[in-house]
Amino acid sequence: MRTGAAVGHRGYYHEALLYDSDDELLAAVLPFLREGVAAGEPSLVSLGERNTALVRSALPAGSGVTFLDGGDVYARPTAAIRSYRRLLADQVAAGAAQIRIVGELPPVAFGRSWDWWARYESATNHAFDEFPLWSVCPYDTRTTPAEILADVARTHPRTTTADGRHLPNEVYTEPETYLREPREVPPDPLQRDAPLIELCDPTPARTRAAVYAIATAHLSAEEVDDLSVAVSETVTNALRHGLPPVRFRLWAGGGRVVVTVSDAGKGPSDPYAGLLPTPGATAGGLGLWITYQSCDHVVMQPGPDGFTLRLTTGDPNHAG
Repeated sequence: MRTGAAVGHRGYYHEALLYDSDDELLAAVLPFLREGVAAGEPSLVSLGERNTALVRSALPAGSGVTFLDGGDVYARPTAAIRSYRRLLADQVAAGAAQIRIVGELPPVAFGRSWDWWARYESATNHAFDEFPLWSVCPYDTRTTPAEILADVARTHPRTTTADGRHLPNEVYTEPETYLREPREVPPDPLQRDAPLIELCDPTPARTRAAVYAIATAHLSAEEVDDLSVAVSETVTNALRHGLPPVRFRLWAGGGRVVVTVSDAGKGPSDPYAGLLPTPGATAGGLGLWITYQSCDHVVMQPGPDGFTLRLTTGDPNHAG
């Protein structure tokens, strides 16, 4: 049976928490966790290092709260969804009638890669709705930019407060609508210069070779391998499902590699493309989902002249 504010709710009860002090964070989070433990509900915390220490120190030893490694959980949006879905399924299989989670995004999310984390926050309303989950997503208003807080209100159906209220967000937008909206994402600074490699209608093998020729000097061997897989999947999708010409461009510098793959088509019609595997897809139909797990930032850019996918491996927030 559901408890607390989620009594009578089916599926995912998704709340934001906007706080401007440590005291406000604790005033909202501690009762949420204690009430969950008292009700016999799995109560989990996935915060950054500082806030994990803050919450842990405010709870008694043996509190019954489980602390996850937030850095591992929130490595990339698609990986976070996959990891949480596995965790939630395990908890339900073990008999949980409700699961409580306090989870915050890592600082890197609030930089140049915010667009795909905003898509993550929106998509979870669908991806987790089959589970009896109640989550609280803290956002520190002292450090979170106003434009990001605006997205938070649109991707969370409710906001909880330090004094225990649960307020509906009037601007909340259903994910099928939100995820289809065009998002203006600035180009990477590397794109101010001409690409190091530019290919027209290349084979996937040729683009993999281009990645290895350039990226090896800028990335680790594992990163190069991951980017090669992502590029191969992206070019294959463009050749199969897009419209010619397919153009491949690559830039490198500042410890990262940026690749764009463009075609004259409209791009994927599935609003959850990349974040969730396409229902019923075989291995050959999981290209964008695989790409999202292989790169440090992926941008989908539909436009009047076609569709572009921008892949970044390395720090997407590097200034140069």
